[in-house]
Amino acid sequence: MTDLSFVRTELVPQKAAPLSEVGIIGWLRTNLFSSIANAILTVLALYVIYLAIATILPWAISPTWGATSLTDCRGILAEVGREGHFSGACWGVIRERWTQLFFGFYPSELFYRPVLAFIGLGIALAPVLFEGAPKKLLWFSAIFPFLVFWLIWGGSIWLPISVILGFVLAVVAYGVVSKAISTLIGVIAAILTPILWWLFLATPFAATLQSIIPLGIESVDSDIIGGFMLAVLIGLTGIILSLPIGIVLALGRQSDLPILKGVCVGFIEFIRGVPLITLLFVASTLLNYFMPPGTSFDLILRVMIMVTIFASAYMAEVVRGGLAALPKGQYEAADSLGLDYWKAQRLIIMPQALKISIPGIVSTFIGLFKDTTLVGIVGLYDPLLLSTNIRADQAWNGILWELYGFIALIFFIFCFSMSRYSMYLERKLATGHT
Repeated sequence: MTDLSFVRTELVPQKAAPLSEVGIIGWLRTNLFSSIANAILTVLALYVIYLAIATILPWAISPTWGATSLTDCRGILAEVGREGHFSGACWGVIRERWTQLFFGFYPSELFYRPVLAFIGLGIALAPVLFEGAPKKLLWFSAIFPFLVFWLIWGGSIWLPISVILGFVLAVVAYGVVSKAISTLIGVIAAILTPILWWLFLATPFAATLQSIIPLGIESVDSDIIGGFMLAVLIGLTGIILSLPIGIVLALGRQSDLPILKGVCVGFIEFIRGVPLITLLFVASTLLNYFMPPGTSFDLILRVMIMVTIFASAYMAEVVRGGLAALPKGQYEAADSLGLDYWKAQRLIIMPQALKISIPGIVSTFIGLFKDTTLVGIVGLYDPLLLSTNIRADQAWNGILWELYGFIALIFFIFCFSMSRYSMYLERKLATGHT
């Protein structure tokens, strides 16, 4: 029998992929036109986007940046043949009042102070948010929260120093009491010591040092602080403080100590069951009644306290979800290594729980920053309340979409940046992999 089999001795030359499967055409077929239903939805979505752009873009492209009033805007639009109520945006209000939207009624000659604070914020956040930043800047990050309040409000330099001393006393109290009695009593002492210091001794201490060595800058009343500067101050304070407080509350809720667990559960459920507006009213009207006689808290400080408390309760549940998502084997692994409770939480449990909770944490941060617009209810000049004041001016009476659109754009930039950083952090830590 003749053997007619054939064995190829050379590889078949590689052929290029079909044009319909690669490049922009392949992406469109895979993502937008993979089926008849998807193709119809894509066409409808593109049509809606076209209608939106065709309506908004001509209105937004308006030669009214130099206008000084709404009447002036309408005159400029009429000169170019664009008459009508929605013929063009009146951007003159943004050019004239943007400083008010950003700084409230802060003195213009002192604008350099919030600008320096904002620049310092970027420097302070760099080593915390990005791995490549110099770690030596962490010292600046630690003192910046006290420095920024001094820059904005001014006054004696000794007041923020006395506040820092409260944290130093907390560390000293914990070290002394935990060694002499127990760790639990040391934690309680570390909490009570700075609170008592700040309530009764910090202000007299700062006043005494100021009388001996007068150092400070011009003070500014809280009544004139507003705009996005106020939103950033309240939002960042709540964001920075709510995460560690939320972690402590989450750990307390999972504690085996019934009293500690009951306190944490009661606090979380009560705060989560009360609207933020109610807490803001408490901050503006009732909080002083719970303070020692003669104690007077600034309204912005009271609002910061309530916003932080509100965000901490929600943060505690986010962190608790991350703790609950960890396999039981992680806790057993920590026990097998002979680690005590705090070392196990710091080295094994909490890093993984926080990594899992990144989307929920950032979502809470974004919601908190947007909720800063509610402070206008208690009389603080948030951007929305300032827009109402601007529209009360006869020159700009009738302006609406330009102000709200500008405010929405600034909030979008902040919130979108936090969302992008969350995605960057998830990719960096490979959150989706085990």
